[in-house]
Amino acid sequence: MELPRAPLERIMRNAGAERVSGDAVEALRSEVEDVAKELANEAVQASKHADRKTIKRDDVHLASH
Repeated sequence: MELPRAPLERIMRNAGAERVSGDAVEALRSEVEDVAKELANEAVQASKHADRKTIKRDDVHLASH
């Protein structure tokens, strides 16, 4: 999975960065993907625990806390 660079750079700029290097965007992409994978895995487990095949918003919310 590869997230698009432009939205990640925009997030960094909205956070106050005047300039953002390509390496910084790549580092953020890697970190965001790692967090997203972990959340997805936990959401899958929550849906399985509820005896469902479909991941719902509540599963993702539960995984994030």
